[in-house]
Amino acid sequence: MDTYTKTTASKATGSRKAEGPKAFRDMAENVTTQAAETFAPTEAVELFKNSYSTAVKGAQDYNNMLIEFVQANNSAAFDFFQKLATVKSPAEFVELSTEHARDQMETLTEQAKHLSTIAQEVSHAATEPFKLRVAKAFNSAS
Repeated sequence: MDTYTKTTASKATGSRKAEGPKAFRDMAENVTTQAAETFAPTEAVELFKNSYSTAVKGAQDYNNMLIEFVQANNSAAFDFFQKLATVKSPAEFVELSTEHARDQMETLTEQAKHLSTIAQEVSHAATEPFKLRVAKAFNSAS
């Protein structure tokens, strides 16, 4: 092989080798640019801040409701003990105790449902912006 052929062949092979890294570099730049456009740092900070605020507000609402339930249950227990003080027979004691236990079970079940609903709503409200943002990122990437 003469010198001209060797030089031309090596240049052609070298240019094909350069195409691979260039294509990879271009792809990496596109992904980086797309990620930056999709999830800009300031937007991410704002998203976290809003989500955290929502979670804190929800936790406060949950705790306030829990305190209300504790107060209501304490009041019901106090009323029950006042009624117990007036009991004159074992049958009356059993009847009063059964009624109180039934009422408290119903109340506690409703309170638990209510607290569960609040917890689910807070969880959904705090995480939904992230879900939407990630879905948007995947949709724009495809």
